[in-house]
Order: sequence, then C-alpha cells, then structure tokens
Amino acid sequence: MDTLTTAIFPRKFAALLFDMDGTLLNSMAVVERVWGAWAVRNGLDPYELMKSVHGVRASDVIRQLGLAVDPNVEAHAVAAAEIADVEGIVEIPGAVAFLESLPPERWTIVTSAPLELAHRRLAAAGIPVPLHMVTGEDVMAGKPDPQGYLLAAERLGVRAEDCLVFEDAPAGILAGSSAGAEVAVITGAHAAAEGTPHLTLGHYTDVEARIGIDGWLSLHRR
Repeated sequence: MDTLTTAIFPRKFAALLFDMDGTLLNSMAVVERVWGAWAVRNGLDPYELMKSVHGVRASDVIRQLGLAVDPNVEAHAVAAAEIADVEGIVEIPGAVAFLESLPPERWTIVTSAPLELAHRRLAAAGIPVPLHMVTGEDVMAGKPDPQGYLLAAERLGVRAEDCLVFEDAPAGILAGSSAGAEVAVITGAHAAAEGTPHLTLGHYTDVEARIGIDGWLSLHRR
C-alpha cells in the first residue's frame, strides 16, 4: 500500500519524545492508591484530587492546593510511597515493541516523576531506559511548562519543532505544544485528555515507525 495513504502524519520527525505515566505505562492503580491515601490524610476528596495529578510534578500539585504543608517534603513522601508500590504497573499495549523498533538516539522520555521513581516504574513495566531521559528533577519548571521537552530535544541534538511528542494528560500536551512539537495523545490508560484536538491513539499495537535514509522517522498504521 502506498505510504502516502497510510502515514499518520504528513511529515517526518527527527526524534520522538515520550511522557512516561499514562503514555508508555499504566500506573493508574498505584497513583490512585498512593494519592488517594494522601488525600484522605490531608482532608481532601480523593476523586477530586485525581483530576489534578496527571502529568504534573507532585510538588507542583501540592503547592497549588494551598495547604499548610511543605510541598517538597510531602512530594518526597509521595514519591517514596510510589517507589515502594509497583503492583499493577504494566506497559501500554505495544509500547515496548514500538520503542525497540526505534534508533536509541532518536527517542527519549520526558517525565514529571523523579529519577528513582522513573527507573522503578520503567523496570516494573519492562520498558527500556532511554538515553538522555529528562525527569522532574532536571527542570526548574515542570509541565505544562515546555522546559522538559526543550531540554530533551537539546540533549538529542535536534530542534523541538522537529519532534513528535507522545502524551496523555492536558499538562503534558500543553508542554509539548508550547515547545513547538507535534503532539499525539495516548488514551488507553485514562480519559484525562478527552476531547483533545490532537491525534489520538489508544495504544501502539497498530502503529509502526519507519526510518528514512536521512534517519528521520515517519509514523504509519499497520
């Protein structure tokens, strides 16, 4: 079949940048357990709190609540609880195979999680740790600020405008768009980005990346 008719995007990309939670792996069970318990301890409605935690650094989530607590101390405690609990963490279907099809210098992860938690969850889901990963500890401003995606592009030696960002949450989608990148939204883990105008994919099982002779990547439906 003609590649022009099967290509998902009409352009090629220098690199692919991925969020982690909700995009490459499903950690919803852990997030709900840990943040739910934290909400109860702090007199908050767990259901309402869950609306604000996706894709944002824990310290930023807590700071925005205006509670009489130290956001950094509380975020450290939340991260410790999440590191200790990886039950139920799985890859988004097809994620590992899709990543393994990519040249290692052409993709990386941009996550709001701290480094130790990122490594723990990636290992639990069987997802390889990429070169030049950017975590919430590497930036002064977390998502929705574009700093993380700009830094990832710089580390890969490409322009952010030449990248495709895979995201799942509004904060991350805005970060990718603000960096000047194209955005694809993964919807298989939750519905936080429901109604997005960006291309949506439930998972990676029916998607493949093709590498041109120039080393640039194009995405196609299987």
